[in-house]
Amino acid sequence: MMSKVDELAEIQRLFGNNVQVTDRVPVSGGDINEAYRLCLSDGCDLFIKLNDKAGEDFFLAEKAGLEALRAAGANTPQVLGYGKLAGNSAYLLLEYVRSACPQRNYGEMLGHMLAEVHRAAVDNTARKGRFGFYRDNYIGQIRQKNKGNDSWIEFFRTSRLAVQFDLAADYLDKEDRRKCQNLLDHLDKFLIEPAFPSLLHGDLWSGNVMPDSQGNPMLIDPAVYVGHHEADLAMTELFGGFPPEFYDAYHEIIPREPGYADRRDLYNLYHLLNHLNLFGSSYLAAVRRIVKRYM
Repeated sequence: MMSKVDELAEIQRLFGNNVQVTDRVPVSGGDINEAYRLCLSDGCDLFIKLNDKAGEDFFLAEKAGLEALRAAGANTPQVLGYGKLAGNSAYLLLEYVRSACPQRNYGEMLGHMLAEVHRAAVDNTARKGRFGFYRDNYIGQIRQKNKGNDSWIEFFRTSRLAVQFDLAADYLDKEDRRKCQNLLDHLDKFLIEPAFPSLLHGDLWSGNVMPDSQGNPMLIDPAVYVGHHEADLAMTELFGGFPPEFYDAYHEIIPREPGYADRRDLYNLYHLLNHLNLFGSSYLAAVRRIVKRYM
């Protein structure tokens, strides 16, 4: 927990010695971090995330992701600071966004924004390959490997599914492991290389999109990397889906490729494995069902 002294020292470093924190209001909604709205004596509000178990690179990775999305044209919160406090809590300081009611065409705006991000140039975003990212980051609390690769299929095999299968070893029996290895060995039968590499949000479900102060869609809590745009699109359908106008607007810019419906569950297998590793065996049946489908 951030002490009052730590809090004042950090805010004053950023905004001046005359500015003080007058109130700290807990913000709910996250599973991993503590979060607060900080009310300042100059009338401004800030948003801070705290994690006393994470290293400094945990929020550095989120900072890098938000900045990459913003550079690609996404609407994201502005990052104001990050680091370690004297009490050893890692922190990320952001502008505080007071959400307004979504615009009437909110879903359409979101679809257009995501498609434009996916079409943005990604030169030098991945390191030593077309796919990946210049640094590792996190998907939830699990480190996400982003070593560059010139093949999307190979990247998804080695840096996504194989990593999560290894982490899930305690949940998988001998037959599960055989099926998982078979899937990895034959992944090129099911996935395709993209026509162009895309910067992905990486964890794009409805809880990581919010209306900003003008009611426009804003992306938060990314796990970014460069990959196939279908991977982001697939996750939007995993936990309830986005409104139909979102998909219509997205496909005005990036048409749906033949066979996407056959690939969707394979992309979402990564996220279900991640949930299995984060939250336990309630996700095992869904993992087994998808692995069996691609036998």
